[in-house]
Amino acid sequence: MIRHGFAILLLTALTQVGGIAWLLALLTRSFGRFFVLFLAFYTALSVGAHFAAPMAGRTALPCLDAGPTQVAVLNPLYCALNRNYVTSAMKTHADAVASHMHEQFPGTRTRALDASFPLLDGFPLLPHLTHDDGQKLDLALYWDDAAGTYQLARAKSIIGYWGFAVPRAGETQSCADETGLSLRWDLDWLQPYLRDWTLNEARTGAALRWLANNPTGTDYKLFIEPYLAKRLGVQSEHVRFQGCKAARHDDHIHVEFRP
Repeated sequence: MIRHGFAILLLTALTQVGGIAWLLALLTRSFGRFFVLFLAFYTALSVGAHFAAPMAGRTALPCLDAGPTQVAVLNPLYCALNRNYVTSAMKTHADAVASHMHEQFPGTRTRALDASFPLLDGFPLLPHLTHDDGQKLDLALYWDDAAGTYQLARAKSIIGYWGFAVPRAGETQSCADETGLSLRWDLDWLQPYLRDWTLNEARTGAALRWLANNPTGTDYKLFIEPYLAKRLGVQSEHVRFQGCKAARHDDHIHVEFRP
């Protein structure tokens, strides 16, 4: 039972409804194969959560390409894990930056990473310290391949996270001397296995500049590594450093506000 308890906790943390699906499969496993039952319950609960989300003030970001004027998730895995929900105000704001990027760089696609779960304010979206109310959204950076060609709707890593832009010579990475428990992972062991891509600074700078100059709601914040904001030439009271105890933000831009 310990392993089932661990599975329930892990699936709840990762997907919100997965733990319930696992428990229901346990209770009904005499009627069929356990994993078939789990997948059936998980699918049913996820679909139900999708339709219930508007009652919690949230809407789903598209799982597949919805055209250049809408933000969709970078990888359908985010939808499979129910991590693609935002408030209608956040979706409107995200689609606005996507439209701007299409106008500035025709055909560009703007992609999202983690958003929030479909239900319940205050339910944590691990490993994030926030992302618990539909008012936070991580946007993927824009990337070029080794030949300098913009990569449409793709990122350095297949999930967007952990493929860092990394500082150049003369640029200082924050928290280099930080010690103690932290979510600020460098994941040096992983980097050689990622795509050998470089940041598309024109597009990333344009997106960050638009976000900084078009605040919405209250307590509007953008988190990105300071060295990267400086390189991109974007200065604003809204562009902030997330602190040394949080994950690195040179693989995405964190957007948050309250309506």
